[in-house]
This record gives sequence, C-alpha cells and structure tokens, in this order.
Amino acid sequence: MSEYYNAKRIKNIYDPKSSRPYKLSRTRIDLYVQCPRCFYLDRRLGVDRPPGYPFALNSAVDALLKKEFDLLRASKKPHPLMKKYGVDAIPAQHEQLNEWRENFKGVKYHHKPTNLIITGAIDDLWVNTDGEYHVVDYKSTSKNEDIVALDKEWQNGYKRQMEIYQWLIRHNGYKVSDTGYFVYCNGKTNLAKFEGKLEFDITLIAYKGSDGWVEGTIREVHECLNSDDIPAAGDDCDYCSYREAVDDVTKDM
Repeated sequence: MSEYYNAKRIKNIYDPKSSRPYKLSRTRIDLYVQCPRCFYLDRRLGVDRPPGYPFALNSAVDALLKKEFDLLRASKKPHPLMKKYGVDAIPAQHEQLNEWRENFKGVKYHHKPTNLIITGAIDDLWVNTDGEYHVVDYKSTSKNEDIVALDKEWQNGYKRQMEIYQWLIRHNGYKVSDTGYFVYCNGKTNLAKFEGKLEFDITLIAYKGSDGWVEGTIREVHECLNSDDIPAAGDDCDYCSYREAVDDVTKDM
C-alpha cells in the first residue's frame, strides 16, 4: 500500500456541528460535479478515492514554464507566444502571485453564506492594457494530433478549473477578463531520436469562461456536506461502478 494513501482518515473531515470555516479546494468542488457520492465519502466520511500516479514530467514542464514567464515578468515584456497569438498582455506582477501559485495555499475566498473557504492554485496571471487580469493555466501531454481547442468531453474539467479560478480572483476584488488562456505543450514523438531531451509544440488556446455556475454549486456542496444521507453516484463514475461490482460479487460469500 502506498505510504501516502490513507484509505480511512480522521483529519480534514467536515463536521456539520462545527462553527469553524471549512477549507475546500477547487479540485474537491470538481469532484462533487463529477460524483456527489465520491465527494461525500471523502469530505464527510474520510474515505477518498485511491490516488493516481504523479505526473512528474508534467510538473517539470510547469516549473520550466513558470521560470520562462517569470524572466519576462521582471522585465515587463510580453512572451513570444503572446505576440504570435496577438494577445495584448504581459505576465502580471502581483504581490500575491507566489502564494496564489502554491499548492495547499493558492487563491482563497471565504464564502460567508456557507462558511466555506474556497481555494485554488493558479499557474499564471497575465494583465492586459486595460488593467484586466487573464487567468492562465499550463497543460502538457503527448498526442499525435494538433491541439487547437478544448473540444473533448473530458476537457470540460479544464474549463471548470479556469472558471473557478476566475471566480476566486474576482471575489478577491480584482478585475478579471472572461478570457483565460491555456498554454498547451504537446510532446513530439515523430523525431528521429531522443538524445536526452523532449521537444514540444506549444499552442495558446483562448477560452471565454462563465463562472455563473460556481455560486450555486458551492451552495449545493454545502447542502450535501450537511446532509446525513449519502448522495447518488455521478453518471459514469468508474469508482462507484467498481465498488458496486465488488459488492455484487461478494454479497453472498
């Protein structure tokens, strides 16, 4: 068993009787959207889904992109990618950017009607000549196709991610453009040889977000957390399907 996975924990569990604010990350909100049952088992009962393997190469790409954009942030110059795609912006200099980027910290907002502290760690922030911030997210993959749009169903989670970030920064009092950007790095596999390095095609995908769903979903999440009833599984939840299949084959054993 992984030393990092605790199948039944006793910490970070929501207590309906507590008056203390409860921290909830944007990934947990997305878990609720995917499957209310998995969300409830995790946040109310302390049984999370088994973790996936860490994407170390993706993390390396993220770290290097941040360094690259930070060099231009210091000099207040646009990145060549911005020029290529006609984006009228530069990497933003913001006093909270380092904290907003940090996992387990991120952008925070205390949603007082539910007493939930919503958090999310962004990758980057750009600012245009009108003083609006653009939320930027880095993505990396390796596919034998050009990536020019977020048109796959599984990429809807990326869109929700962007919209929660936009909602968070707006609720911290900043002017945020509806248009966010995905810096998408696609690893090339058609090269003649490896030579100890990976090369990427990098595209910039603009996405016009709409965060109108976030407020209502936070209230739904709060209602779910305060219920004593385990909710129904989400559509096509592989984890719930697996649990139900195990229960089915073992019930008479």
